[in-house]
Amino acid sequence: MKIGIRTKGLPNDAVARERVRRRLRFALSRFADRIERVSISLEDVNGPKGGPDKRCRIRLSLSGGGDPLLAEDLDSDIFVAIDRASKRLGRSVSRRLDRGRSLPSERAPSS
Repeated sequence: MKIGIRTKGLPNDAVARERVRRRLRFALSRFADRIERVSISLEDVNGPKGGPDKRCRIRLSLSGGGDPLLAEDLDSDIFVAIDRASKRLGRSVSRRLDRGRSLPSERAPSS
């Protein structure tokens, strides 16, 4: 699983980068062999003005193609945004892979 992280306007972004890596490993480790690439963007939208303006946007591409999965969260604390976006992405990957496992023979016959 390749992880690319881009930050903009965050102080001490080395700590945020490590938090993202750790959180994504936790949320996505069981799917690692099916994930091709993960791109993360961490940004302070309003700069020093304050408020819920720290954005974590994660884009994930699965092996075998298909549309990329996206998860985003906005909060005044970048670490909260990272945690929520990572958790949301883990659920999305699980749902996408579960849909791919259902075989046509397992579906109800159409009338």
